[in-house]
Amino acid sequence: MSTYMPKGKTERQWYVLDAEGRTLGEVAVEAAVLLRGKHKPTFAPHADCGDSVIIINAAKVVLTGNKLEDKYYHHHTGYVGNMKSVKYGILMKEKPEFAVQKAVKGMLPDNTLGRAAMARLRVYAGAEHEQAAQKPIVREF
Repeated sequence: MSTYMPKGKTERQWYVLDAEGRTLGEVAVEAAVLLRGKHKPTFAPHADCGDSVIIINAAKVVLTGNKLEDKYYHHHTGYVGNMKSVKYGILMKEKPEFAVQKAVKGMLPDNTLGRAAMARLRVYAGAEHEQAAQKPIVREF
């Protein structure tokens, strides 16, 4: 059996996902599927055939259980002994866009395809976005 290879240039659409009242995982899964192009019949895992995604109302995304108090975001500054940790409760108040981006990035492959997909992701804390000229399609999930 031969490997399917999409022919020509792929058509890219813009989609808007409203994160209000949705869990962080639900929003991240839907965004990752659209960014990879897995919703298309012409999907090929080795080709970049995904669409662009706009996530609005990232500040109103829901974390279930005790994740706001128990879950931490860790990062290292590069200096010895400088491991920084921030609770998701604080992270969601200060930078909700970053928390959603991290969740989506974790569901994409760690290679050039994943990096190209992250470049097509836009996240906004409020209901307004700057991509009205692209005529995005509102995606219900």
